[in-house]
Order: sequence, then C-alpha cells, then structure tokens
Amino acid sequence: MPAAHRPGLRVTSGVTIPESELSWRFSRSSGPGGQGVNTADSRAELVWDAAGSAALSELQRERVLERLGGRLVDGVLTIAASEYRSQLRNRDAARERLVALIADALRPPAPQRRPTKPSRGAKERRLDEKKRRTDVKRLRRPPLD
Repeated sequence: MPAAHRPGLRVTSGVTIPESELSWRFSRSSGPGGQGVNTADSRAELVWDAAGSAALSELQRERVLERLGGRLVDGVLTIAASEYRSQLRNRDAARERLVALIADALRPPAPQRRPTKPSRGAKERRLDEKKRRTDVKRLRRPPLD
C-alpha cells in the first residue's frame, strides 16, 4: 500500500499513530550514490510529537516520555534514516525504527526482583571448595625447611 494511503502507523494492537501526526523532512544524504548523491534528497527525517499525540493514553504518554526522555526535544521525537539510496526505502526504515522505539517504550516494566539469600548448604559447599583449593595450592609450594 503506498505511503499516502496508509491509515496510520500501527505500533501495537491498541496503538496506531495517525498519518496526520507524522511529518517528514528530506535532505541530501552522504554515502553511496555516485553523482546522484549531490542531487537527490534521499535522507528522510520522521518527526512525531509524542507529548501532544492523541494516539496515546495518559499512562502510555507518561511511559513514552519517561523512557525516551533522552531522545526527545520538547516532547518531539526525530528519527533520521539515510542508509539507503532511495528516499522511499529511507522513509520505510524511519517508520520501522519509530514503531520499534515506541513499542519498546510502551512495554510494561519487568516485575521487581525479590532478593534471595544463598542457602546454608550453598554457603557450606562454597567454603568447603575454598578450603580444598587452599590445600591444593599449599601443596604446590616449595617446602619450608
């Protein structure tokens, strides 16, 4: 389906970013392309306002803003793609990167780890092994007479 006809960017089953919230900027890309590098605006920058997005619930927005805080500038996320020669492929790459970033940021946090102590038997086995190693190393030393 061509990019202009897509209803939106599907991130998860419950989150779809409408196409109207995405804006694009294009510029000349460095890298391969021969003479075409100097004329084609193949580098694609995808800009999405995470703080003002209607696609996210309040909880989702807080989670995205917290987890992507280092990448956001005033609540706006910018993703640049310039690894391909064609603008279309760079647009698709930027889209995929945005979906991956947002999906990862929306994932619920892992449950807290409950700290555990080693059992008494485990402590005894560790100390016994240390004693055994000590004896082995003592036997390797030259005699002290």
